[in-house]
Amino acid sequence: QVQLVESGGGLVQAGGSLRLSCAASGIIFRLNTMGWYRQAPGKQRELVATITSGGSTNYADSVKGRFTISRDNAANSVYLQMNSLKPEDTAVYYCNANKPGVNYWGKGTLVTVSS
Repeated sequence: QVQLVESGGGLVQAGGSLRLSCAASGIIFRLNTMGWYRQAPGKQRELVATITSGGSTNYADSVKGRFTISRDNAANSVYLQMNSLKPEDTAVYYCNANKPGVNYWGKGTLVTVSS
C-alpha cells in the first residue's frame, strides 16, 4: 500500500519560514520523481516544485529563489524549505510521487501565511 504523509504545515507570519516533509512508503522511492503541489481556496492545484530521481529540480516561477526542494532517498523522504513566505503562499500543500504511468498523492498539509 502506497502512502505519502506530509507534515510541517502551520500558521506563519509573512516573511517567515516553514519546512514541509513527506514520508513515502510502499514505493521504490529512488525511482520516482517527487514533487510538491499546492491548492489555494477556489483555485486549481498547481505545481510548486519537483525533483527527479537524479536530483534535477524544477520550480514554479512564483517560488523561485524562496523555496528549495530536496530529497533523502535513504529516508524515503522529500522536503520543501519555504522562506520569505507571502500571504499568497497560503494553500494546502500536497506531496506527489510520479513515474511513467503511475502517480500518487498525499492528503496534504495546510500552510497559512498571515499578513
